[in-house]
Amino acid sequence: MMTHAHPEISIHEVLSDAIRYWEPRRALYNLALVGVVGAFAVSFRTHLRGHLSFESGMALLVLAVLANACYCAAYVADVPMQLSVFRDAWRRRRWMLWLFGVLFGVALAWYWLGDEILPAILGK
Repeated sequence: MMTHAHPEISIHEVLSDAIRYWEPRRALYNLALVGVVGAFAVSFRTHLRGHLSFESGMALLVLAVLANACYCAAYVADVPMQLSVFRDAWRRRRWMLWLFGVLFGVALAWYWLGDEILPAILGK
């Protein structure tokens, strides 16, 4: 039977630590996604000129909400790891999950913009 490395750690402390870690980084995650949208807009400005609409703006808003919902998946990994015998090692290395999540979000945003949003804006 495996025992917890930190039996004195309460779920309240773990959740508080998770929030303190992940929420300040959410702003950086969102800045990275805004950067993707900006880079996409600059890259395809000649195609986008005159084609932007309320609907395309709403599609971007929905994507932003979905991206932030996906960000919450970090808690699904973080909380159990903090309750495990691997808590100390995890807390030193969870930046890797954050970095992977940001890179995955950036790649997914670029793909979605090019494959779904751009064709919808251009009517293709």
